[in-house]
Amino acid sequence: MIARTAFFAAAAVALGAAQAQTKWDMPTPYSDGEFHTRNVRTFAEDVKKATGGKLDINVHSNGSLIKHPDMLRAVSSGQVSIAEFLLSQFGNEDPVFEADNIPFVAAGYDDAWKFYQAQKPLLEKKLQGRGLRLLYSVAWPGQGIYTKEPMKSVADLKGTKFRTYSPLTARLAELLGANPTVVQVPDVPQMFATGGIQAMITSSATGTATKAWEYVKNYYNTSAFHPKNAVVVNARAFSRLPQGEQKALTEAAATAEKRGWEMSKVRTQEANELLVKNGMTIHEPDAAMKAAYTKVGQQILEEWLKKSGAEGESIIKAYRGSK
Repeated sequence: MIARTAFFAAAAVALGAAQAQTKWDMPTPYSDGEFHTRNVRTFAEDVKKATGGKLDINVHSNGSLIKHPDMLRAVSSGQVSIAEFLLSQFGNEDPVFEADNIPFVAAGYDDAWKFYQAQKPLLEKKLQGRGLRLLYSVAWPGQGIYTKEPMKSVADLKGTKFRTYSPLTARLAELLGANPTVVQVPDVPQMFATGGIQAMITSSATGTATKAWEYVKNYYNTSAFHPKNAVVVNARAFSRLPQGEQKALTEAAATAEKRGWEMSKVRTQEANELLVKNGMTIHEPDAAMKAAYTKVGQQILEEWLKKSGAEGESIIKAYRGSK
C-alpha cells in the first residue's frame, strides 16, 4: 500500500512537471547557416536554460514549417506562438512595417540603429494591435545591387528583371526602370539560372548564402538601407507564461538583439570577403550613381510619407532629431 501510494505520488509529480513545460514551434524563413537563424537558435537555447527547460522553443528554419508570407498571420492567429520574419515583407499591410526599406535615408549601421529607435515605439504599437509583442529586431547588412555585367550608369538597369522582396524594393526597381520580380531567398539561384531575374538588390550576406558568384559577377556596395527581421510573440501566449518565464524570455531577447546587430556587422565583412574570394568584383558607386540613387530615394520617401501620414512624419522627425 505504501509502495503504491509512493508510485502514484511520483507519477503525479512527473505529470505536473510535464504539464508545466511549454513547447513552442518557431518558424523562421532563413537557412541554418544564416546569422539571423544562428542568433535565433542561441536565443532559444538561452530561454530553455534560463527556465530550466520549462519553456522549450523548437526552431523551424528555411520556411520549412510556415512560408514567409504567411508568418505574420500565423503568429497573430495563434497558429504558432512565436516567429521571426522580415518586417518589410508586410509593408502592404502597414507602412510602418516597411519604414526601414526607404533607400538612402538611413545608410550604415549607426544610422540604421538610430532609425530603429525612432521607429520602435510605433512599431510596437502596430504589432500590439495585431495581438503581438515585439521581442527583438536585428538589421541585415546594407543592401547592394548585383548585376551580371558592370554598370556604366543606373540606366543599365532599365528593362532588367530585378529581384525584389518587398513593396518598397519593388518601387525602387520601377524607378530605376527595371521590372520588379518578387523572389524568396531559396528560389534566387533557380530564377537566375532560368532567366527569371537578371539583377537584384539584397545584402552581401544573402549573396553568399545563395552563391551569387555562380550567376552574377558584380556587386555594388550601395548600403542603401538596412531592413530588419523581427522576432515577435503572440501576446496571449506570452500572458499565459509564469512571470519568471516571461522575464527569461524578454531578457534573452534583449541579449539576442545586441548580439544580432554585432553578428550582422561581422557578417557584412565576412560576406564581402567571400564574394571577392569567389571571383566577384565589389564596386563603390561613383558620384553620378550616388546622385541618381539619392534622387530615387527622395522620391520613395516622399511617396511613403504621403501614404503613412502623421505616423510616418513622426518616425522621420524622431530619426532626424537623433542625428
